Amino acid sequence: MDVVLTRHHDVLAALHAPEQFSNNVSSHLNVPNGMDGTEHRTYRALIEPFFSAAVLTQFQPKLQVVIDGLFDSVATHNLVEIAGTIGHQFALRAQCAFMGWPVTVQQRLTEWIAAQKAASVAQDRPALRALAAEFSELVIEQLENARRGNSAPQSITTKLTQLRLNGEPLSDDYLVSMIRNWTVGELGTIAAAASSIIEFLAATPVVQKQLRMAPEHIDHAIDEVLRIAAPLPGNRRRTKCPVTLGEQHIDSDTMVRIDWRAANRDPQVFEQPEQFQWHRDPSLNLLYGAGIHVCPGKPLAQLELRLFTEALLARFAHIE
Repeated sequence: MDVVLTRHHDVLAALHAPEQFSNNVSSHLNVPNGMDGTEHRTYRALIEPFFSAAVLTQFQPKLQVVIDGLFDSVATHNLVEIAGTIGHQFALRAQCAFMGWPVTVQQRLTEWIAAQKAASVAQDRPALRALAAEFSELVIEQLENARRGNSAPQSITTKLTQLRLNGEPLSDDYLVSMIRNWTVGELGTIAAAASSIIEFLAATPVVQKQLRMAPEHIDHAIDEVLRIAAPLPGNRRRTKCPVTLGEQHIDSDTMVRIDWRAANRDPQVFEQPEQFQWHRDPSLNLLYGAGIHVCPGKPLAQLELRLFTEALLARFAHIE
């Protein structure tokens, strides 16, 4: 049986002890999230430049176009089903724009996500394997387009094909794994985050008014909203040796699940954890994890959610 870490202190202890808690928890290639030690550092160093300030500054105008187009399609004074109409569409369009993928890929990914969700709910293993292969084929098609010069020279996909390790290009398997983390992994969390932000603002008119008056506090508010409404329920680790956390002894080679929702609502760390409070210490928030495996895409997610929220407040005078 898996062990579940719910206390903030225990989760932090595991995140800062990669020599005890391995990220290698799957039989599938997972670059670099599922790697440890030198291997993790090597591949992490390859991908971090893709989330640099310079890259995101160049991406910002394209992201703004995506957001403006999305909200242009949302009629005012109408009821809107948030998750499907806004949350998922925002995540999908933003990610495709970041990767430099054409609009046709958006439709294919929309259909793929729906099929993936249905197969997951049904626990249909053959269908999930087929869908994994389908996703790989879609990504390899985009990589091949980039290699043939059919993608923008400065697109993220083109730059990925130009990565070198010890002088050699990365294999498609490794590139697909990286992109799977950036797309499949991020689509669900960004969609959930955007939906939670809208829901919170609609339910909390006082904070909605405060942010309209002081938009410079949007980043802080988003982190506190998502501390309460975790967009990612959990992650896994595997113990490399026997470990003791508090009174809990965990055997070697035990699967451990980190419950982000519980850790970020730990009453020993967050007073009245279900309430939004401006004075929280942001360093205690585990929204993006901690330690050497902290989310590498954090700067991109923050940019996407900040511009999304700014546009939401600017476009709609009242949200309920």
